[in-house]
Amino acid sequence: MIEYANHIHSAYPDVSWCFEPTVADKIESELGFDIYAPQPDCNTHYNDTIDLTSTLGGDGTILHAASLFATAKSVPPVLSFSMGTLGFLGEWKFSEYKRAFREVYVSGAPSPLSPGSDDMPMVSDGGSGPRAADNAGWSSVRGKTMGKARSSRILLRNRLRVGIFSTEGERLPHEPPFAHQDSKCEDIFALNEVLLHRGALPHLAHITILIGSGPQQKVLTTAIADGFLVSTPTGSTAYSLSSGGSIVHPLVSSILLTPICPRSLSFRPLVLPANTPITLRIDSENRSKEVEVSIDGVRRKQGLRAGMEVRVVGEEVRTAGAPGSRDWVGGVPSIVRSGGAVDGDDHWVGGLNSLLKFNYPFGEHR
Repeated sequence: MIEYANHIHSAYPDVSWCFEPTVADKIESELGFDIYAPQPDCNTHYNDTIDLTSTLGGDGTILHAASLFATAKSVPPVLSFSMGTLGFLGEWKFSEYKRAFREVYVSGAPSPLSPGSDDMPMVSDGGSGPRAADNAGWSSVRGKTMGKARSSRILLRNRLRVGIFSTEGERLPHEPPFAHQDSKCEDIFALNEVLLHRGALPHLAHITILIGSGPQQKVLTTAIADGFLVSTPTGSTAYSLSSGGSIVHPLVSSILLTPICPRSLSFRPLVLPANTPITLRIDSENRSKEVEVSIDGVRRKQGLRAGMEVRVVGEEVRTAGAPGSRDWVGGVPSIVRSGGAVDGDDHWVGGLNSLLKFNYPFGEHR
């Protein structure tokens, strides 16, 4: 972190750093420049001040970063360096941080040149940043594409919009860390999944699953299981995968419904369109006092009692309008490899093969 921060400050002096309070307290004395951090008890909306989020760690670190914007409809791009155990979501190696940040810094606006032009700015310094003798630095190419040398792109990851409701149908307020002093009682956004689970109690959870809303709402079934997952395509390689759910490409706009250890052998995972409203209602026959609910791994302190509901729908990432006139909104913009000749395979396919060992043959080495 110290090496990364010092490089950015040296090569891109107009970039300011904002850390979480616990991180800022640990590294402030080791940095030779001013940094920013919100007050621990302030819970400032990060989306009001942050233009780019960068993580160093595993998939859990990325989920934590996304949770900082769980009540925000707009999320800044996320540049992730894999330093964890699995790192399926972490796209870049830390040794590539100079090159990765350079591409983020100089991109973001259309090139003034015509498509396919060979005159786009090319950079051959290895990504170390502007030379000291170059007074213009990167300001001369900021906001421009990098032509054929560009090896990254934006992958917009869909989120789930989650609301929790009382037995009377009233929306319940957020709990920390999602609660903010100026937060209205709005939905929470989840990057991976919503989990309902029986917890430490011995009885199976009884969860009624309803599809649709209003007069068109229909009861799908009542799940009798250890728990139930509603996941995004991004979350399809997390808890849902371990529970027997399908693997879904992050560009497929969908919602995954996955039971956890169901009592019935015929209860299979489902994949539905992302705009399908899903309601999970704690059934009156549920024997346990409460059912635990977690959003992206953050467990709600107060569980759900019989009659309470969790309402989930996929986040809308396009504005309304005719095809070709709609803009991208919402979602979590993740900076990934382009999958071109520079980096080889598509990042998602490469992750399946190298990290998850997809269809790996027994007794053979590859």
